[in-house]
Amino acid sequence: MSTRPHAVNTPMPADPRLLADIGGTNARFAWQAGPGAPLQDVRTLATADHPTLEGALRTYLADTGRTAPPRCAIGIANPVHGDQIKVTNNHWSFSISALKAALGFAELVVINDFTALALALPHLQPHEVRVLPGGPQQAEAAQAIGVLGAGTGLGMGGLLPLKLPDGTLHWAPIEGEGGHITMAPEAELEIGVLRFLQGQLQGRVSAERLLSGMGLENLCDAIAHVTGQAPHIGERTAAAISQAGLAGTCPVCVQVLETFCGLLGSVAGDLALLLGARGGIYIGGGIVPRLGEFFDRSTFRQRFDNKGRMSVVTRQVPVFIIDAAVSPALLGASQALR
Repeated sequence: MSTRPHAVNTPMPADPRLLADIGGTNARFAWQAGPGAPLQDVRTLATADHPTLEGALRTYLADTGRTAPPRCAIGIANPVHGDQIKVTNNHWSFSISALKAALGFAELVVINDFTALALALPHLQPHEVRVLPGGPQQAEAAQAIGVLGAGTGLGMGGLLPLKLPDGTLHWAPIEGEGGHITMAPEAELEIGVLRFLQGQLQGRVSAERLLSGMGLENLCDAIAHVTGQAPHIGERTAAAISQAGLAGTCPVCVQVLETFCGLLGSVAGDLALLLGARGGIYIGGGIVPRLGEFFDRSTFRQRFDNKGRMSVVTRQVPVFIIDAAVSPALLGASQALR
């Protein structure tokens, strides 16, 4: 008779945590009962509607009928260095230590939002990602991964594979502000766009100035100036430009989207070279998933691959589009608490 003990299904100890993904326009929140538990009570609040991050956190807790848990993790679209945070693309600023004390958190982790998104990549479900046609359809296992995304701003990050002494694979995130690299045009129209924006911005033009919501607006102004064509839209907003470009009702807006896709391809290819990202490049953010087939047919992949002598490298890198109903950065933020 075996004396082997029977397995007992003991419930996971409660370890609730509050998760946040803070962008320039929207702040997304979720509740998680513990490590690996599904996200609950996912809510999105407009940053413009709340004077402070603390106020938005309290609104979320009140709306969901919860009290502050012991632990909280926040991914935020901003460099995270030291205690004081001033968000790049909205009016929020706060002290990490003061926020921790005000809400009574025992642990508060604040990381860059694309570090959070990078941490989520190994946990994405098949229905949350699709591979871009025209390139490799499968990534190499246990190789570096890059991620970038255009929304209110432009974010970048990555993961490096580290094999631990026991043979298990650990992913180390890379935190940076790659969205603020200098933009390098290639096509004649892009050179004219750059010159126009150098005058408007009094000098340097970063990638974010073109590859973001405000970037679509900047591109619209610049292309209209360079070509001498007026855009046929009611208002010059990223949403209106995208809608008219996708519908084909405004030639300038079509050029804006085509230029956006080409420039993003160049930047994404640079990121692939920088990281040696044979594990793939992932594209998140709010803009690209909405472009759908327009993006698939664009020059993105051609520009991604067009790296001269190093094209042999980029041609081997698959590109994946993240299109998840719930911000993966929330799940990535939870990984930072482990």
